[in-house]
Amino acid sequence: MRYAYFPGCTLRSSSSDYDLSFRFVARALGIELREVNDWVCCGATVAPSVSHLTSLTLPLLNLSHAEKDGHQGLIAPCPACLSRFKTAQIELKENPDLRPTMDRILNDRYQGKIEVIHPLEVFLKLGLEKILQKTKKKLSGLRVACYYGCLLTRPPKMALFDKVEDPQSMDAIVKTLGAQPVEWSFKTECCGNTMALTYSEIVLKLTHDILREAKSAGAHLIVVACPLCQANLDGRQRQVEETFKTRHRIPILYLTQLMGFAFGAFPKEVGIQKLITSPRDVLGPVGLL
Repeated sequence: MRYAYFPGCTLRSSSSDYDLSFRFVARALGIELREVNDWVCCGATVAPSVSHLTSLTLPLLNLSHAEKDGHQGLIAPCPACLSRFKTAQIELKENPDLRPTMDRILNDRYQGKIEVIHPLEVFLKLGLEKILQKTKKKLSGLRVACYYGCLLTRPPKMALFDKVEDPQSMDAIVKTLGAQPVEWSFKTECCGNTMALTYSEIVLKLTHDILREAKSAGAHLIVVACPLCQANLDGRQRQVEETFKTRHRIPILYLTQLMGFAFGAFPKEVGIQKLITSPRDVLGPVGLL
């Protein structure tokens, strides 16, 4: 399987551990990644509030580059990037009047043939049996809270691969790896990452609620598939503990890091050293660290 790969700004900087672990898992599963030539920021965090036209142009420019290189599918691991790509595609399709403007700005005609997908969708297409075949270490004894966040399954017309309110794709993969996904009701609650500077008190409360509920459900760790969620839940965990006079200390791993361990990766191969909340007390007893 060959895909165009859009790491985006976060996987090229603060979330390099997501990039590292996804590339490891992709190699193990036989997924060939070709990074999009001359890719630019998709504008997810600021473009929509500054210029509607810019918010469409940036993702379509990247898709145009991928299309020129003959790709039919593009993987975007960041749900914010994924959302911008799919939004731009839908708007271009539903508003034909946009076409002349976009062709002029891009100096090209994007045909709209690229399927934009998240790594979770790729894993599901390969099948759980393939993942099981590549598993070298069973993650028995681990209780895992799968946290999807608010963007991965919303809005429904763009996120078509899983249930909106009760997604199961990560749960199925975690179970295949030998761990036990816990039942909890906060798997799609917003962590508030994009409001961290403007409404910090609200974000701390949202983050605290998610961490508290995961612990209450008996989870040893939380797995995510979004760099914004990971940064929030891991990076603000100590501040949350100080604010709410509690102790969570629950590691926040990318699903691809957990998969990497199950596939036989060494810790540095999946970027575990970047985690702020150490997973040693959780992963050590099951022979992963």
